[in-house]
Amino acid sequence: EVQVVESGGGLVQAGGSLRLSCTASGFTFDDYTIGWFRQAPGKEREGVSCISSSEGSTYYQDSVKGRFTISGDFAKNTVYLQMNSLKPQDAAVYYCAGKVPGAGSTNFQAATYSYWGQGTEVTVSS
Repeated sequence: EVQVVESGGGLVQAGGSLRLSCTASGFTFDDYTIGWFRQAPGKEREGVSCISSSEGSTYYQDSVKGRFTISGDFAKNTVYLQMNSLKPQDAAVYYCAGKVPGAGSTNFQAATYSYWGQGTEVTVSS
């Protein structure tokens, strides 16, 4: 059985930082592209960042470039999202997901991700 678990969300003031963690059982991160998505109330789910160990690559949505950093400790089957200089518009439920590398025409097509966590909420106060 596959299980994906996110942690690290919480309340932070604008300009602050949080580090989200994603770990899973039932599949190996080394073999998948691991993505972070977020969904704010009333908005569609959007891709934030993803990492592929096999491809040695990372990708970011334009709005988080320079502020967020994705990294992986694949020996621990864990991926992190370091979020700095947080803004109120970053507030959302953040989800971790896994897909087969190369699936889909872009990195942030949610429908191409097979495994999803339940999400962790990030609240940013202004």
